[in-house]
Amino acid sequence: MTALAETPADAFDSPFLQSLVSLIRAEDSYGAWEKRSDARLIEDFIVTRAEKRAMPMMADPDPDTIDRVEKFYKAVGLTIEKRCGLMASPMMKISHEGFGRVVLLVGRLVAFSKSLRDVHRFGFEDFETLAAEGMKAVDQAIALIETHPDVAKI
Repeated sequence: MTALAETPADAFDSPFLQSLVSLIRAEDSYGAWEKRSDARLIEDFIVTRAEKRAMPMMADPDPDTIDRVEKFYKAVGLTIEKRCGLMASPMMKISHEGFGRVVLLVGRLVAFSKSLRDVHRFGFEDFETLAAEGMKAVDQAIALIETHPDVAKI
C-alpha cells in the first residue's frame, strides 16, 4: 500500500498508535509478525477515499474488518488505562449488516459511546488520522472520567 511509503517519522509517537501496535504484537503468539515494522502491522487500518468509493454502499462486514474495529477500541481502552490507571473495557455489538454500538466502561461509568455504521468501510485516510481519531476517543473518555471519578472508581 502507498500508506507505508508516506509514513512520517513521528507518526508513531502517538500513545494510541503505540497501544494499537503493542496490542497487535501481544496477539502474535508464534512470532510471525516479529520482524514486521509498526507501519506494516497497522496498514490494514488505512483505507483511502478511493478505496472506500470502490466499496459497495451496503455490504456485510467480513471478520477481518470486525477484528480491526475491535482492536481499535481495545487500543482506545488500553490507552485510557495507561493515562488514568483505571481499566477501560470495550463492549461492542455489531449486526451482520454492519451497524451497531461500542461503549467503553470504566467502573460503572460509560466513558465512551459511539454508534457504528457502515462497518465494512472502517478505516482511516492515513496514520495521522488514525492516531487523531484514537486520541479523540481517549480524550473524550478521560474528560468524562475526570468529571465523574467517583463512578469510574467503583
